[in-house]
Amino acid sequence: MCALSSKQRLSGSASTTFMSAAFKNITLIGSCEEDHVAATFAELATHLNARGLQVMVEQTAHPKLPGNVTQHAIEYLTKHSDLVITIGGDGTMLRAARLFAHAGVPLVGINRGRLGFLADINPKEIINRVEEVLAGKCVRGSRPFLQVRLIAQNGKAQQALVINDCVLQKWETGRMLDYETWIDGQYVNTHGGDGVIVASATGSTAYALSCGGPIIHPHLDALVIAPICPHTLSDRPIVISSRSTVEIRRVQDRATKAQITCDGEILGDLNVGDRLLIEPSNLRVNFLHPTDHDYYRILRSKLHWGRGALDKRIEDEMD
Repeated sequence: MCALSSKQRLSGSASTTFMSAAFKNITLIGSCEEDHVAATFAELATHLNARGLQVMVEQTAHPKLPGNVTQHAIEYLTKHSDLVITIGGDGTMLRAARLFAHAGVPLVGINRGRLGFLADINPKEIINRVEEVLAGKCVRGSRPFLQVRLIAQNGKAQQALVINDCVLQKWETGRMLDYETWIDGQYVNTHGGDGVIVASATGSTAYALSCGGPIIHPHLDALVIAPICPHTLSDRPIVISSRSTVEIRRVQDRATKAQITCDGEILGDLNVGDRLLIEPSNLRVNFLHPTDHDYYRILRSKLHWGRGALDKRIEDEMD
């Protein structure tokens, strides 16, 4: 393990010392229905094959790939992959993280989406950046999962792993949603509005941000609970320990459908008498970033902070 710089100690990231020999079997994940993603797939697969590496994709992947690329079921990929490279946006990276959650495989993200808070490799730098990762020149960012459980009144349970957020929101109705929040078994509040978001530090720059939630550095052990369009103006987002268990309950029916999504994927509906639990998980995912990864630079870029002459001078000096 390389020694940490003061900057890395502050950010919670660590330089990795992986050697290319550790990454013999590489899986590419992405939605190849889009032409620009498919082109990146082919470019990267061709390069990796030329280096003598085994390149694998899902069985549903785009068929126009180099002949040496093999297609497998996800169950096979989770057991035989040394590295996962996602091609797309943050949603693609979140999906891959969930698929490989129990495998402990590190993930690298090539940004072919819109924002790219997690998938932070520029498409123009694909080959150089991937080569750096294969040579062990990268920064590791470890992020925790959250465990979400939906327990119906009859005892039937559904569950999901979450990196960004769990969202409860009204669906297909103009009526207000009434719900209670509980933290570690203690009653917090009864709310009225469009719903609520429970987001990790990683997810604090996602949906929760649009609801007035704070930006939380991804290596802080914290969660944010952010009401969506609350009826009471004093009903504000709060930050709590990531070791806490958050419980949400419906308190009135009002003929309002309340849907739960986990990282954008539908989990189910929350009905009166059901319980929604968001708890810490012992699982983590390792994202591998370029060596010049800078969280605050990403914030400035994606959120369009500071466009004045002073900010441009600082950026030029850093480059």
